[in-house]
Amino acid sequence: MLSKKIITMKKLLVSLVLLAVTSGYSQELNLPVFTQYLADNPFVLSPAYAGIGDNLRIRVNGLTQWVGIKDAPQNQSAYIDFRLLDRSGVGLSLYNDSNGYTKQTGAKVSFAHHIILDYYSKQYLSFGISYNLNTFRVETDKFGTDIEHPIPDPSVTNDRYTTNNNFDLSALYRNKNFYFSFNANNVLKKKVNVERVQEPDLLSNYQIYTGFTFRDAENGRIEYEPSVFYQYFASDKRSTTDINFKYRRYNRYEEYYWIGASYRMLNDQFPKPLSVGPMVGFMKSKIYFAYSYQVMFNDLGYYNSGTHVVTLGFDFLQALSSCPCTESPVHD
Repeated sequence: MLSKKIITMKKLLVSLVLLAVTSGYSQELNLPVFTQYLADNPFVLSPAYAGIGDNLRIRVNGLTQWVGIKDAPQNQSAYIDFRLLDRSGVGLSLYNDSNGYTKQTGAKVSFAHHIILDYYSKQYLSFGISYNLNTFRVETDKFGTDIEHPIPDPSVTNDRYTTNNNFDLSALYRNKNFYFSFNANNVLKKKVNVERVQEPDLLSNYQIYTGFTFRDAENGRIEYEPSVFYQYFASDKRSTTDINFKYRRYNRYEEYYWIGASYRMLNDQFPKPLSVGPMVGFMKSKIYFAYSYQVMFNDLGYYNSGTHVVTLGFDFLQALSSCPCTESPVHD
């Protein structure tokens, strides 16, 4: 009985993917955001973070969603950012995303500038912009057939290849150990093909990421970090909220390990969880590693073993900043 349910679910997923391909293209430029940003890399969310810190940072992410379901979404990405002069930063993002028979690859080039609002109270304001280049196509060469479907979907006649250009804008406010960022992604409307009247032209999504860190009163090497991440999609007006918590412990060399948890919910179904999962990570000799796991609480949760995210990072070329607005957030 269970095997029949699994087969039915797989067929349903394939049908949903084909439906999305033929009627919408809504996947374009809306890459999955799970817990990558919590792996000490908020540059994943906001270009305004580019250049904050004492190193050239590289973070590589591998995401496998809904493990156990054939052709489930997968994403690979790489993020590089570093300081430019004393008050600016630049960054580069590369990504490859597959979802069933659809695939998109792209890149973002980012620039950020940081200013001091008040030197003594450590208030800083940063602005960021990214130029996005994205390609989208349907992998028609992977279409298969079976007894129930002897021929591929006749409505898909080519790979529907398309290229999009867009921009992200962001602002980041920091006050001592408090941070608040607002991000507007894909701010330009997409040019719609008049032959595809159902194709959406709104690819924008808006994000707020905020939190603060505080040290343990008795042990200054222990740090706690609660945070909240909110994202809103303009195309269908849906939104989600992540509630996160991290525990971090440093040694005398400012190396550290951390553990945490993330709780995601659809805002129109508050407080029912969409996904929940633990996270762990460490920084040792400028090498960074993190792993997170999320279990789904919707109907798909019965057919998969969860979502896995692995992050590997390197910090190079240490150079202390002469401006506090770009200093490393790691404390002495």
